[in-house]
Amino acid sequence: MTTQTPLTGAGLGLRREMLADVLDSSNQAIDFFEVAPENWLPYGGKLAAQFKTLTERYPFACHGLSLSIGSPDPLDIDFIKQLKTFFKTHNIRLYSEHLSYCSAGGHLYDLMPIPFTEEAVKYVAERVRTVQDILEQPLILENVSYYAAPGQQMSELEFICEVLKQADCQLLLDVNNIYVNSVNHGYDPLAFLQALPTERIAYYHVAGHYQQAADLLIDTHGADVPDPVWQLLQQTYRQHGVKPTLYERDFNIPSLGSLQHELTYIRTLQQQASSTRAKKKLAI
Repeated sequence: MTTQTPLTGAGLGLRREMLADVLDSSNQAIDFFEVAPENWLPYGGKLAAQFKTLTERYPFACHGLSLSIGSPDPLDIDFIKQLKTFFKTHNIRLYSEHLSYCSAGGHLYDLMPIPFTEEAVKYVAERVRTVQDILEQPLILENVSYYAAPGQQMSELEFICEVLKQADCQLLLDVNNIYVNSVNHGYDPLAFLQALPTERIAYYHVAGHYQQAADLLIDTHGADVPDPVWQLLQQTYRQHGVKPTLYERDFNIPSLGSLQHELTYIRTLQQQASSTRAKKKLAI
């Protein structure tokens, strides 16, 4: 599957509490928005009209919360069909989900790690292909942060790469999750980054986290992006190229101006990386 990225620049995760500020300003520093479709599907009336105003003004991507691609429960086909209608209504450019599961006989309200096994690879890949067939568009899977690896028979890296290959789907590369997992599970984040398949990467996520201990980081999306994650994002651009990059901030949300400052910094890193790559091509 050829990866297409119909977004550019630096984007922001849109929370409902930001809605009034976003509608009241031109927000030239925001290239695209990302939302969880589950947070908007149930609503009509004024809220739906406001959302439609924004999707007509800006490019949008969706990052889902409840597809539960690795769940032992059957896929919710009705929900997937609702997503398809929602995407068409709002011209959603990309749809991503977590390479995890959040239901087993009912919702678990957390992202649970899928066992890193060959059996799980085949199971997930088959479900991804089903989702893609219904949606008639690629499903983009995000590498997730995890704190335990039950039943592990292969590495996280091997598991991700095999799912992408067997499902013929795309990757949402979350730079913060690579860094968090590298600290929590003791691996080299650069080696992990370099081994990912460039051709399958659709876009990037960057976020902050909470340091509970020297060897335990918690992925919260509730803090500023720390320097090690910014540095890893720079390495990501060097290794895999400049792609659309989404800043996630779900808690302790600062002003819209502060959020736009972070997006400006992302754009600066993108420009620096593009300039460096262009100079290297000229030198060859």
